[in-house]
Amino acid sequence: MRDISKPIGLQTLILGFTLCLLTTLGWAQLGPTGGRDTSFTVRRSYEQEKKYHPDITIADSTLPAGVRAARNISYSSPTAYRKLLLDVYSPAATSGKRLPAILMIHGGGWRSGDRSHNNTLAGHLAAKGFVAIPVEYRLSPEALYPAAVHDIKAAIRWMRANADTYGIDPKRIAVLGFSAGGQLAALIGSTNKNPTFEGKGGNATYPSDVQAIVDIDGVLAFIHPESAEGNDAKSISAGTYWFGYTKAEKPDLWQEASALNHIDKNTPPILFLNSSVGRMHAGRDDLIAKLKPFGTYSEVHTFDDAPHTFMFFNPWFTPTLTYIDDFLHKVWKF
Repeated sequence: MRDISKPIGLQTLILGFTLCLLTTLGWAQLGPTGGRDTSFTVRRSYEQEKKYHPDITIADSTLPAGVRAARNISYSSPTAYRKLLLDVYSPAATSGKRLPAILMIHGGGWRSGDRSHNNTLAGHLAAKGFVAIPVEYRLSPEALYPAAVHDIKAAIRWMRANADTYGIDPKRIAVLGFSAGGQLAALIGSTNKNPTFEGKGGNATYPSDVQAIVDIDGVLAFIHPESAEGNDAKSISAGTYWFGYTKAEKPDLWQEASALNHIDKNTPPILFLNSSVGRMHAGRDDLIAKLKPFGTYSEVHTFDDAPHTFMFFNPWFTPTLTYIDDFLHKVWKF
């Protein structure tokens, strides 16, 4: 019971009024707010985490020798006024080989973040012989779920449509994501061959299937005992903003976006890289159990005492890179 001697804050009043209004109006959807949310950055995360991990440093963003980058390439136009962009990092010398490729999805709670957050890891993956592609997608201030899913699927189709240009092996495409990007990566991979999630982002004659998933601290199930996403007690959660409805209003929508609910024979091998923050990989163990009847390989590596944003910082950046490289060599046998 609340202590009535303490006043209710303005933010709490606004939140309560908003949620009550949504219910009263019969699930009135929270629409896109417009503008750009720049609240999540690597630098800001570093300044915050250094208080608790004083020895950490940001991974060196210098482009490795022998790597080239093609930037600001348009891959889809979901509206007449919007072009979505990606960057392509690849080895400068390939001898005409088709290389395995990795589509990289940034985090930021489905409403913030930027594809440039993946530039450092992309450069190092390219140095190891991959075509690494950081991609942007529509965030919740611009468009609600499932727009982001449609965008990522379109990017994978673009990769196959442009495989000759960028030396991509269309039979070896992985999807990698961190945080919200990890959730998207797992959902993208677990919905292989499911036309419901394709959208109309272009290159419709090419498949959007992926042959591996790398989920870096991304939730696998929204409605799950381990999940904290969708808790709107103090403020509207990132998930509620993304779906436009609370869990109570539209549970089916939250379930639809949970990779745990789509595991089948078409789900590819999955690598889970996790921090010490358990709620960030909610549903992981249940998902692994669902993979077993299909004989689908999975691998888990947890960095004890690591913050959620560990992948950006030393001492975790290099082992993160190594785990990804080793996993893809193992499942693709090259």
